[in-house]
Amino acid sequence: QVQLVESGGGLVQPGGSLRLSCAASGAISSVVSYGWYRQAPGKQREPVALITDDGYTTHADSVKGRFAITRNNAVNTIYLSMSSLKPEDTAVYYCNAMTRGSELYWGQGTQVTVSS
Repeated sequence: QVQLVESGGGLVQPGGSLRLSCAASGAISSVVSYGWYRQAPGKQREPVALITDDGYTTHADSVKGRFAITRNNAVNTIYLSMSSLKPEDTAVYYCNAMTRGSELYWGQGTQVTVSS
């Protein structure tokens, strides 16, 4: 089992920045990738960014150049640094973890609201 706890969401003005955190615990040695997803009201959950255990990263086209996924192995935490935020970035942001056994774990989500 892998436990994931997101934090760092909140209300921010357009053009502002936020950094989300995802603290991982449990069987983290089995994790091969971590990802950030988001779900806006009335929309399907969509991928935002991914980082693999060897450091490869990828970002959705809608956030390239504005968001960055990173990880700190010393504290078992994955981050999503977000800048130049737009109202359309408003969503609940979720962290997930995929294990070698293809098990997928999700956190509870953290709300990001971009509004003036």
